[in-house]
Amino acid sequence: MLRRVQKYIRDNSLLQPSQRVLVCVSGGADSIALLDVLQRAGYECVVAHCNFHLRGDESDRDQDFVVQQATNLLGKDASILIQHFDTQAYAQEHAISIEMAARRLRYQWFAQVALQEDCKAIAVAHHQNDQAETLLLNLKRGTGIRGLCGMRAISANPEGGDIPIIRPLLCTTRDYIEHYLKDIRHLSWVNDSTNTDTTILRNAVRQQLATYSKAEIEHLAATAEHMQGYVDWLEGLDTVAAGRAKLHEELRAYGFAEINKMYDALQRGIGGKTFRSATHQAVIKKGKLEITPL
Repeated sequence: MLRRVQKYIRDNSLLQPSQRVLVCVSGGADSIALLDVLQRAGYECVVAHCNFHLRGDESDRDQDFVVQQATNLLGKDASILIQHFDTQAYAQEHAISIEMAARRLRYQWFAQVALQEDCKAIAVAHHQNDQAETLLLNLKRGTGIRGLCGMRAISANPEGGDIPIIRPLLCTTRDYIEHYLKDIRHLSWVNDSTNTDTTILRNAVRQQLATYSKAEIEHLAATAEHMQGYVDWLEGLDTVAAGRAKLHEELRAYGFAEINKMYDALQRGIGGKTFRSATHQAVIKKGKLEITPL
């Protein structure tokens, strides 16, 4: 997984080597894997944990676990920041849901602390299952084209500030993350007991996705990414997703299956690289594709 994430970071220009990054760690499998991979990849990690005080002793258990695991991974001099929130009081004061309150509070704090700690990015642990969940959730609620778009690999903080949110794990699935932790790195994690409450729509969608194959989840996540690319392209944005979407449209008639790889090779200027479909061959020459019938 390390190489896969490193490539995804490089392809999407998420971080420069050895940069200082705020890593948001809840204690769950996804965020523990994120912290482990980023520190192994050589980034200077600052750990940020939010205690929302919504689950009694379990909230404090998560906090203690994060401190222990971060210290084990980063050493006794690790930078570990903890913030406590009265989430219920904030939700009542602003007449919003608990979920929305927690979201606002954490992203506001992430923006503040990332600036204070001179971090170049705020890393969160969204992965392909989260992409698929969001897509299905929006479909269930009814949505337009933007609701079909996936989360970006890099985006602005929804609560402001100049330090971007990055999602290095969008290249992998929840099952593989758990395999990586359990069978490769032998690391433990904690589970949020509220995730089993299927009266919460997102949790119900998550349970539905548990019956999907790895390929089905990857295809849903890819669909969300493609839709984001088309929106970026139509809006004239210069993003990796937009470039891939444009190339998909240009090459649609030729039946190539590896258009993302073709785009990446073009961006790196890999001359001589050859791709084939059932009917055509494409060769990269002088930064351009030459397409000929087979």
